[in-house]
Amino acid sequence: MRLNRLFRRALLAATTAAVLATGATGALAAPAGAPHRPAAAGHPYQDLLPFADLSAQRLLTADQVAAAKWGTDSPIDDPARERQVLEAVARQAVELGADPEATVRIFRDQIEANKVVQRALHRQWAADPDSAPTERPDLSQVRQEINRVNGELVRAIAASATARTARACPALLTAGAVRVAHARDLDALHGLALARALPSVCERA
Repeated sequence: MRLNRLFRRALLAATTAAVLATGATGALAAPAGAPHRPAAAGHPYQDLLPFADLSAQRLLTADQVAAAKWGTDSPIDDPARERQVLEAVARQAVELGADPEATVRIFRDQIEANKVVQRALHRQWAADPDSAPTERPDLSQVRQEINRVNGELVRAIAASATARTARACPALLTAGAVRVAHARDLDALHGLALARALPSVCERA
């Protein structure tokens, strides 16, 4: 638990700095499309970087989920849907030889991070109705994209057991998150949510 709190603080500071900085340079804050030297084969960074990027992809769907629920009776907190997601990823983990308990822990953070974005957007739209969406996305289609990303995340979990227990995992994952936040041009809200999405990825050996 203490590791998760420390990681979240470090990632929060790093991603916030990345999304607010202007003219940032360097390998960890390279702009989208900028060339970079890949990590050596077998380096933990290779296995951890997908978590940051897939988490960012999942967070970007939160805007559509929020828009689909805006002005309806659909709550942001949806325990039945969350239970379905967690049961599905646990089954996928078993099929892929991953730890289902670790997988569920990671996805609980992913779900909570998604809700951070949804709640913030709903507060913004309530305070400023002119900024609210004028079209309602099809939530079933949005969930298809979420399910696709979920599957990729489970595969990333299955492929990274060694990297996730490495002592360097928090630092490497933070570095990857900073790079992804900058490359995907995440705003402050999504950068903060990314910090919420990742603490359970790293485990003590």
